[in-house]
This record gives sequence, C-alpha cells and structure tokens, in this order.
Amino acid sequence: MTNTVGVLVMSYGTPENMESVGAYYTHIRRGRPPEPEQLKELTDRYEAIVGGVFPLRENTDNQVKALQETLNRDERGTEVEFRCYQGLKHAYPFIEDGVEQMAKDGIQTAIGIVLAPHFSTMSVGSYIKRAREKAEELGVHMSFIESYHLHPKLIQALSTRVSAKLDAFEEAGAKRGDVKVLFSAHSLPARIVEMGDPYPQQLLETSEVIASRVGITNWQFTWQSAGRTAEPWLGPDILDTLQELSREQVEDVLVAPIGFVSDHLEVLYDLDIEAKSIAKEIDMRLMRIDSLNSDPLYMETLSDVIISQWQQGSDE
Repeated sequence: MTNTVGVLVMSYGTPENMESVGAYYTHIRRGRPPEPEQLKELTDRYEAIVGGVFPLRENTDNQVKALQETLNRDERGTEVEFRCYQGLKHAYPFIEDGVEQMAKDGIQTAIGIVLAPHFSTMSVGSYIKRAREKAEELGVHMSFIESYHLHPKLIQALSTRVSAKLDAFEEAGAKRGDVKVLFSAHSLPARIVEMGDPYPQQLLETSEVIASRVGITNWQFTWQSAGRTAEPWLGPDILDTLQELSREQVEDVLVAPIGFVSDHLEVLYDLDIEAKSIAKEIDMRLMRIDSLNSDPLYMETLSDVIISQWQQGSDE
C-alpha cells in the first residue's frame, strides 16, 4: 500500500432522508435536540427545495468520485494511486469514519482537504482538527490543505459563471454595467475579526480577482445564512443588502455565492427561494451564478493542490 495516498474529502454533510433530519440537527446542536418548531422549520426548508431529496449529499458524492478520477488521470504522470474517502462534519460517514476507513485499508500517508476554498478557524480549521486527532490516534500521517481561494482554475470557473449570467442580464434588456454583483459567503460569528481570522480577507481577495478578470466595478460583498445565536454575526446580511439596494433604485442584481461550491440549502433555499422572494416583493430582478458542483475546473483545482501537497511531502 506504499504507492497509495489517501485523500480525505471533508464537507459539512446533510441528512440522508427526511427521517434523519432530527438526528442531523441534534448533532449540529452538539447533542441538544431541537425544539419542535425549529425542527419543523428546517424540515420545511428541505421540503421546499427538493421535496425530500437531498442534493448536497448527491453533489458531494459526485464531487468525491470526480476528484478521484481527476487525480488518477494517466497524464498526471504521478507514480501513486490516490484513493478518496469522504468525511462529513455532521452526518455519516463522519470525518473520523473516513480516517478510520483509511487505516483499515492500510493507508499510511494521506492528505485532507475541505470542500470550501476559504479558511477560517471556525470552519475549515475545525474539520482539520478532528481529522488530525483521529489520524494521530490511528497512526496515519496526514497533512492538510487549508485554502485554495486564489487558485487560477477556481478563479476561471467562477469568472466564467459570473460573465455568463451578466450576458443573461443583457439578453433580458439590462445594461451590463448597471447590474449590481453581490459576492457572498456563509456568515460566521463576528468575533473572528478580533481573532485575526483570514476568512473575510480571503473572500474579499477572491471577489476582487474575479471582478478584475470579468471587468466589474459595480460590486460589493455581503453575507448570508447567519446562525441564530445570541452573539453578533458578520454582516450585512444579503436580505438587508437587497433592501438597501432597492432604496438606491438598483433594479438588477447578480448573486455570486463564492463561499459555496455546490447546490445545497444555503443556495437552493436561502438564495433561490428566500432572497428571490424578497427581490420579487421589491420589484428587483435577481439571478445567481450556477454552482461549481463537479465542474472539471473545480475538480482540477482540488487535484492540483492535492498533488502539490503530496509532492512537497515527498520532497521532505
């Protein structure tokens, strides 16, 4: 097994079916079951977007499969086989399950990566912590990729999507320069700023590079999907931003959720249903860019940084 390198592909996770939503929500709440009204609200959201089918799980499965295929292309010219394992934060197979399966398969060297391009100690950092602890316990030598938010192929994939939707606005009669582009990502507790966390800055860097590449000057960054806790979260929230833009008489808005790499609840509900509902109320035309999902350029982004990480380890 010395020529096989394990790749732990980590993501947030989602329920397998409607019956498992309660257990999933309980895990997110660190073992505290949700109140009935909280559970109903989450269940209703899943029902609203997909009628009981959970696209995030399917999308993640497809991403892991496509990544393994990309890593092992003949033209890569590497002398190892990369074998991908899935590790989810809040659902089975959990992060620890993925590491354990590696160990059972005899994997001794592994690389961990999160399906999120931007690093925060509260998000990507927490995944890495869990994976590292389990790997050390089982004797698997695992290194980690913290971020890849400026990888050229990622920028290319996102820029192409932004440009395509701006074309759609023009086809609908809008002037390209009048379309307000909102780059967005999942909010986190505001205290990360005091901690010097790189998350907000990395998101701005990605936004700026895309805007420059596409030739956009009419843009801003906004946050979305904040948790409902007592402490303040990063803002402004996109729903508030839309209201403010309406007061400024902005009629056309393109949302580019660059913090998300696949279609899931924060995209399919928070943007496609909730944000679009607000936009309709204020007579605003709102579109969003297509998600990356298993886009070949995104798979190549992940593959590039994984192989680079492995090569660095081989040289040490």
